[in-house]
Amino acid sequence: MADKKKITASLIYAVSVAAIGSLQFGYNTGVINAPEKIIQAFFNRTLSQRSGETISPELLTSLWSLSVAIFSVGGMIGSFSVSLFVNRFGRRNSMLLVNILAFVGGALMALSKIAKAVEMLIIGRFIIGLFCGLCTGFVPMYISEVSPTSLRGAFGTLNQLGIVVGILVAQIFGLNGIMGTETLWPLLLGFTILPAVLQCVALLFCPESPRFLLINKMEEEKAQTVLQKLRGTLDVSQDILEMKEESAKMSQEKKATVPELFRSPNYRQAIIISIMLQLSQQLSGINAVFYYSTGIFERAGITQPVYATIGAGVVNTVFTVVSLFLVERAGRRTLHLVGLGGMAVCAAVMTIALALKDAVGWIRYISIVATFGFVALFEIGPGPIPWFIVAELFSQGPRPAAMAVAGCSNWTSNFLVGMLFPYAEKLCGPYVFLIFLVFLIIFFIFTYFKVPETKGRTFEDISRGFEGQAETSSPSSPPVEKNPMVEMNSIEPEKEAA
Repeated sequence: MADKKKITASLIYAVSVAAIGSLQFGYNTGVINAPEKIIQAFFNRTLSQRSGETISPELLTSLWSLSVAIFSVGGMIGSFSVSLFVNRFGRRNSMLLVNILAFVGGALMALSKIAKAVEMLIIGRFIIGLFCGLCTGFVPMYISEVSPTSLRGAFGTLNQLGIVVGILVAQIFGLNGIMGTETLWPLLLGFTILPAVLQCVALLFCPESPRFLLINKMEEEKAQTVLQKLRGTLDVSQDILEMKEESAKMSQEKKATVPELFRSPNYRQAIIISIMLQLSQQLSGINAVFYYSTGIFERAGITQPVYATIGAGVVNTVFTVVSLFLVERAGRRTLHLVGLGGMAVCAAVMTIALALKDAVGWIRYISIVATFGFVALFEIGPGPIPWFIVAELFSQGPRPAAMAVAGCSNWTSNFLVGMLFPYAEKLCGPYVFLIFLVFLIIFFIFTYFKVPETKGRTFEDISRGFEGQAETSSPSSPPVEKNPMVEMNSIEPEKEAA
């Protein structure tokens, strides 16, 4: 069993290439912030020339808000369409196919200045949103399905690492000295085409998900060959046996559609947990910190706030790497609780520091330390864990539909925070983070009482636990042979051997 934990070059290659999709998501999330004033000037100039009249500030603000928000609208639609692709084309081929959207979206944005067409930029942002929404479903699913059970959490964190590296790259490229200029901003937005080309070429040498090959396509020999390559050993009988058990169970189940996830007692608790974990990521206030970090640092009295924002991006990346090493030791649930609890403390400190910044000179630096702490703790738990734990909570049949629902709830809450935070900030002033503090406490309590630990457990074990709970809570159902607690006994020897 020692080789179960073996990290092979094939496995590293497969998960790294998949994570380029996450990098694209991070890059396109962060890229619009730095050149805000320059793009607004382009909108103003282009529309004024076209109409022959001066554009009102209200229309300009609305168009800018639309350019930012339409990315999330595309993301909602894209994330909800995940199951349409993955079961039809496979996990790898789906990632390959949707790069067409990155080419189209990137080209529209890059050419919008030459064409003097504001509409091209907005449509390009929408198409890139569709692409990123699909990636947020494909990438965690593929990574979780190719990774061995003992390393699934660590590799799952690579998805979040891709996102934060993408955000950091966008922040750096957006600096005035690099591409955040009047001349180069179309290249900044169109840069997304390069990673798409790289991923398309690299995916040709990646294997298809062995779970998809065996469970969905019934191609056992192909699945076995892929597993032997990924695991670096000829003996993959344990993996094959686990997949066959899952396949047999899946053939007896009704097809798991989105409504079925909420109707079936076997899936209901797992889908509620999935949605709540995605909401805990977005409603924690992290996007408010990143969307408006420059403003927060300005109000804290920092003379060069853009560099403080990049500092937050570096902290973001470093602590995602820390999480990568902790997640298989401490466990998902523990890290999520530590992250939420710590963020609640930082939110309280940020509120006090922002409220007293005029009265106490030195306290402005406390707000920056609290902001960095908030970001670091986010990457310990609520950042990486909700993405891959959804893939862990469901077996092969319902997994695509569950990823679609979870992804859509993430993008929807992201959109709402982006739209509503400026109004909340005007209304509440320095006390705005108290709203997120309340959410963080609610999610901490929910995680403590409802979220199971999935570290070291197979997909079948985890889904069996939920079925056991559903059958226990339903008095009319017949007694079950499968004991949901059996998984702890079945994995202990494997863990010790590893």
